[in-house]
Amino acid sequence: MKYMVSACLAGHSCSYDGLPRTCAVVERLVREGRAVPVCPECLGGLPVPRPASEIQGGTGVDVLEGRARVVNCKGEDVTGAFIRGARAVLEIARNHGIRAAILKARSPSCGYGRIYDGSFSGKVKTGHGVTAALLVESGFQIFTEEDVEKEWPAHGAGWPGENVIV
Repeated sequence: MKYMVSACLAGHSCSYDGLPRTCAVVERLVREGRAVPVCPECLGGLPVPRPASEIQGGTGVDVLEGRARVVNCKGEDVTGAFIRGARAVLEIARNHGIRAAILKARSPSCGYGRIYDGSFSGKVKTGHGVTAALLVESGFQIFTEEDVEKEWPAHGAGWPGENVIV
């Protein structure tokens, strides 16, 4: 099985602050040719580094449905870039036949299950980021680096999703 992975987890310096958020398991999957690294925010046209962004007024689902927006810490609306990036990731995944992803926890793009609450205070709320929401809606199996770092075997056997038919 091949995975779509957040590029920052694969060691790419593409996070909002220009730093990687390296995850050894993700790096290994990329080295083995079992993962494709992507950064939705860069694919959406945002620079590195860039002001931190959070979803305000809802979650990634709400952003995709036009009920919430993504705003950076300077108050600028960057919703369009987040939606463009999410759509680009989905297209890349489909082109590679990928149906599972390992994404950066709590990110306004990639967060799965919990994201920052929009107050730029470090607090989290229930919900998915924009890209994660689009992938979930499209039937993808999603994990975060926190899932893989504590639950996946170091030797790489028995990866979640390996025996799932999608």
